[in-house]
Amino acid sequence: MTGTQWNPGRLLELSGSYWQACTLHAAVKLDIFSAIDQDRLGADEIARKCGCEKRGLMRLLNALTAMELLIKEGQTYASTPQARAFLTRQSDRYIGHIITHHHHLMPSWAELDQAVKTGRPVRERVSHGDEEKRASFLMGMFDIAMNTAPKLVPLIDLSGRRHLLDLGGGPGTYAIHFCQAYPALKATLFDLPTTRPFAGKTIARFNLSDRIRFAAGNYLEDDLGSGYDVAWLSQILHGEGPSECQKLIDKALGSLVAGGMIIVHEFILDNDMAGPLFPALFSLNMLIGTPSGQSYSEAQITGMLSKAGAGNIRRITFDSPNDSGLIIATA
Repeated sequence: MTGTQWNPGRLLELSGSYWQACTLHAAVKLDIFSAIDQDRLGADEIARKCGCEKRGLMRLLNALTAMELLIKEGQTYASTPQARAFLTRQSDRYIGHIITHHHHLMPSWAELDQAVKTGRPVRERVSHGDEEKRASFLMGMFDIAMNTAPKLVPLIDLSGRRHLLDLGGGPGTYAIHFCQAYPALKATLFDLPTTRPFAGKTIARFNLSDRIRFAAGNYLEDDLGSGYDVAWLSQILHGEGPSECQKLIDKALGSLVAGGMIIVHEFILDNDMAGPLFPALFSLNMLIGTPSGQSYSEAQITGMLSKAGAGNIRRITFDSPNDSGLIIATA
């Protein structure tokens, strides 16, 4: 416990914190930061670029200034360095897609009480949703991975490995980074057929279409193939219940050659399940959006790996913005 001193003021600040979230979401949807880019512009020019009415836009710009995402001088606005780095489409560190995904989740979060009361989801799974929501989710995963992979990939030694299975890998961002780090490595990205267009574009963008192939299927129902010497399971367990996770780990291990490596990347809870904060909140997100998904503790994940017959199970921690961690084992 951190000993947070709750009082009416702090509770009301927390209760209304979605106001700031909605302000950020609106700015990203309107592409305010890309319009400003590295310039200093007046409200008239920003309104013209974004197709907005000036009266409402000025209130948004002033609120973003109060949030320290914009800098106002006189009647002109400029982005802060951090906003330019993460909120302009011109930046390779852009995270606007995942912010748009968060915006799409908000209506279902407003029904959290009903999900808790009934124990059932109040929205359909994003992967089964409409094109816009699926696109923001998949490209949001790309945003997050592009910021995380450079920290994560150097921690995993794949020297001598030849074929990586990226299970449920979405746009294939981690497969791309592993293949960039290990020129002799090839990868198979296994995901739903609806993911193929996004994955194909992303892989081609990095000129890796000759080393990363897409295999369409349902990883719980279909054959994963065999002969892999690495299985990468990044943030897919939380979408499934415990029995499905065990089946998934069993199948992934079964696809590996002897001595193959399985790597689980997840938002990992403490073993008492009461923290850290992001994995605990993310478990609620899975309650809202999936029939049986949840965040898992280190003990739960290592237990599944051990039950599947994996050995040399160990955890690697790293500097993650959302308390994700790595658990590695061998077949």
